[in-house]
Amino acid sequence: MPQSSNHLKLQLHVMDVQQVSVLERQVIDFLGYQWAPILTNFLHIIVVILGLFGTIQFRPRYVTGYAAWLVVWMTWNVFIICFYLEVGDLSRDSDLVLTFNLSMHRSWWMENGPGCRVTPITPPPSWAPEDHRYISISGCLMDFQFIEVAHSSLQILLALVGFIYACYVVKLISEEEDSFDFIGGFDSYGYQGPQKTSHLQLQPMYMSK
Repeated sequence: MPQSSNHLKLQLHVMDVQQVSVLERQVIDFLGYQWAPILTNFLHIIVVILGLFGTIQFRPRYVTGYAAWLVVWMTWNVFIICFYLEVGDLSRDSDLVLTFNLSMHRSWWMENGPGCRVTPITPPPSWAPEDHRYISISGCLMDFQFIEVAHSSLQILLALVGFIYACYVVKLISEEEDSFDFIGGFDSYGYQGPQKTSHLQLQPMYMSK
């Protein structure tokens, strides 16, 4: 079925794009010491690999698990968007949400966004911690929170497309399995093996002296 083959190829392409985009995001989160996103990104990479395996090997359980994870992944990215936009009581200055209070929360894009100029301030104010530098950031063409929102929005879009194709792949695999079982069952009824006769016909035997 050429149409089904095309859909499978598109699903694989979507997964490849997901892998590349989440690897780029993983590097950025590592540079910003954001441990919660790092852990979530790692789980996403593992699940996408399992989804690739399930699609190539026609394993519906792996593809179903991949589709279920995409729902969780989209929910997480919606939360990230709300976090950076400070929806409700969320504050992007909180260290607990993204770093588990293990380090100071900061987005890598805060200092390295397009056009950003970082200027160290000396001497630092008295309230600044000794192990942290005090800087001034200016000239950014786009605020870091909007870059983070754009990244999460891209992940949601890719996950939505991947979810739709994953559902189609599961449906396709199920239909092919049902078709295979039907053909096998039909052949088993159509074939008749050799039958043994239950009665033997006895012939008299004459012996000459």
